[in-house]
Amino acid sequence: MGNDMNSAGQPRSGPRRPGPWEPDAREPADGGRAYADEAHGGQGHPGQERAGQGRAGRADGGSGDTDRADARQPDLPWPEAREPDPLDATWQSVDQFFTHQPEADAPGSGPTPSTAPTAGPPRPSPATTYGPTPHAAPPASYDPAPPVPSSGSVQRQPMPRFEEHTPPPSSYEPTPASPMPGYGQRPSAPSARDAAESGSDSGSGAWSGSRPESGSGSGSWSESGAWSGRAEAGPPREEPVTRTVPVPVLGAPRHSGPKPPLYAPEPLELPSVRQDPAAALTPDMVVDGAGYGALTVRAASVRGDSHRYQGEPRQDSLAVVRLGAPGADGLLLLAVADGVGSAARSHVGSQEACRLAAMELDGLSGELSETLRVGDGPRFAALADTAVGRVATLLAHRARERGDDPAAYATTLRALLVPLDPRVRTRGFLAVGDGGTALLRAGAWNLSLTDPEHDGDGMIDTRTAALPHGHRARARLLAPALPGDVLVLCTDGLSTPLAGDAGMRDFLGSGWGTGTVPAPADFLWQLQYRVKSYDDDRTAVVLWEAAP
Repeated sequence: MGNDMNSAGQPRSGPRRPGPWEPDAREPADGGRAYADEAHGGQGHPGQERAGQGRAGRADGGSGDTDRADARQPDLPWPEAREPDPLDATWQSVDQFFTHQPEADAPGSGPTPSTAPTAGPPRPSPATTYGPTPHAAPPASYDPAPPVPSSGSVQRQPMPRFEEHTPPPSSYEPTPASPMPGYGQRPSAPSARDAAESGSDSGSGAWSGSRPESGSGSGSWSESGAWSGRAEAGPPREEPVTRTVPVPVLGAPRHSGPKPPLYAPEPLELPSVRQDPAAALTPDMVVDGAGYGALTVRAASVRGDSHRYQGEPRQDSLAVVRLGAPGADGLLLLAVADGVGSAARSHVGSQEACRLAAMELDGLSGELSETLRVGDGPRFAALADTAVGRVATLLAHRARERGDDPAAYATTLRALLVPLDPRVRTRGFLAVGDGGTALLRAGAWNLSLTDPEHDGDGMIDTRTAALPHGHRARARLLAPALPGDVLVLCTDGLSTPLAGDAGMRDFLGSGWGTGTVPAPADFLWQLQYRVKSYDDDRTAVVLWEAAP
């Protein structure tokens, strides 16, 4: 209908003009015949002429001749020229929308520019016809024009007038005025968590009430859209945990005597990569460990104070390695190596000695395990000597391959072989050079377990046999271990002060001889117990024997 009205070209403010097929009440009675004659080239159709005469007769007071065809047609009276058309009100409303600016809203009739909605459902096109819904009033943003009453005419609902509003600020979030589902509904009361986090706000639609703590929600919405009342309590908020107990720290290592040594008990200077890559990549300290049933191992190696001060590498090395095939016939290799201080590449020699010893002893692990099972000492010594000879030969070969003098790789080696079978309590010992092997049993120290010639005076002796020139091993079987025994294998950086300082023996005895195995970090801290004048590298591998 909208296209027909727009294409008519005539204003809709007056009575509608009849079409070419409709008679005009304002024309003379013979207008129908004249129109018919004009449409047919001046000669009217007989039927049309009679119809025109019949209509003219009715218009003049009912006189005139009619035939039977005219009698069958209904008598349709047409409105007078001065009578308004029923659709005039609708046309006027549409014309006013396209030609005139809308009037300003009355106070209270709609949202003000500061509160006008910026978003909502899409507005319908002007061609859409609106009628009343059975259960809902027309939207507040539409201002329908009053209908024009007329007698004997059918009343139609007027077209809505679309209102234009000034765009509101972008920060405003309105409630759309459309009755579409989901629009125009008041939000529910804020939860306790939202109220607690947002607090009070002065804007429309904000929470304005006391901070809810517990209980069910109650309240109401004001005309401005602000909620006032008590909200439902949500889940309790997790408060940040404030740590009141300080984290325990071990701090600096303990020391013997009233004053600590002059050197700082921490890493200082480091070797340069350009001078010696192998030295630069050697860690300042290492810690290791293992556990097999009743056997527990802790191992650590620490760079000495003098080497830290001078920026020299740690020359000690260690190894905790499993030998043999999987199963109960396997062996546990515990080894320490002490590079000779006067040898330029002794830090490389000690590392190579531990690695080569593990490889050579692994090839003999089956025979070594059998000798420990049956307690065959001579056989064990022969096998150990064979393995150490091969280690010395390979170490010298490695030095020559790198263009170094084999003497620059001088290092000691000390190892324990422990069967993983809990029924075998015999341990095998082998060594090249100095060092220490101590037994802590029932709180008492035995420092001459493997070195009867050691008098325990704590004197520093720089004379020692060393690989690769020293290729003969001292090897023997140790007496069966007892539950609770603590076997200590170490370099002279620990064996010498342990023999000469009673404070160190008491400290380590209380830390290692209580039946509780220390954690790896605790073991590293305990091993660094300091004694004046003993500033060499310190390395130890300790085995705790528990009941099988």
